Amino acid sequence: MGLEAFLPVAFVIGYLLGSIPFGLILTKLAGTQDIRSIGSGSIGATNVLRTGRKSLAAGTLLFDALKGTVAVVIAGYIAGPNAAMVAGLGAFLGHLFPVWLKFKGGKGVAVYIGILLGLFWPGAVVFCLLWLATAFTTRYSSLSALVAAFITPMFLWWFGHLALSALTAVLTLLLFYAHRENIKRLQAGKESRIGEKA
Repeated sequence: MGLEAFLPVAFVIGYLLGSIPFGLILTKLAGTQDIRSIGSGSIGATNVLRTGRKSLAAGTLLFDALKGTVAVVIAGYIAGPNAAMVAGLGAFLGHLFPVWLKFKGGKGVAVYIGILLGLFWPGAVVFCLLWLATAFTTRYSSLSALVAAFITPMFLWWFGHLALSALTAVLTLLLFYAHRENIKRLQAGKESRIGEKA
């Protein structure tokens, strides 16, 4: 199989890894209520935190990030950087739209970080620093993600990583779409802050 012919396979690998709903799996194993019935209904770490179980939220964040990293590392090892980026896109879409959960998944923040970690780790550091700075000043997880995702592609472009900048720009558009209800609540002043229970 040629490298170009592997690209669809890389996408499928990424999608299947990305669609593993770790937040839902961990909370079910811990015996908490279905996280899809609280808060935003998302399966991501921020919503898991609303159960009051910080360890579960941390585990969700870690595993969601790792599935993005693993996807790009595997595809990149087999067929190079183009396959790695395609796998990253697949992982992100898999997390947002998992086939196992009727295409209703998470918001993609941890996977975004994991993809960057596998492709260009300084980009992941920049994203995390932007998220932390915004979260510290506002205590809004959603706003922190939106700010970090908006600036990161520009950082990558500025430092000459044009292909990765283009990929993250696509991821950012998808992330903004996934946060559309959060954006409405932010505008209305009704968005929950970090640590608040539903």
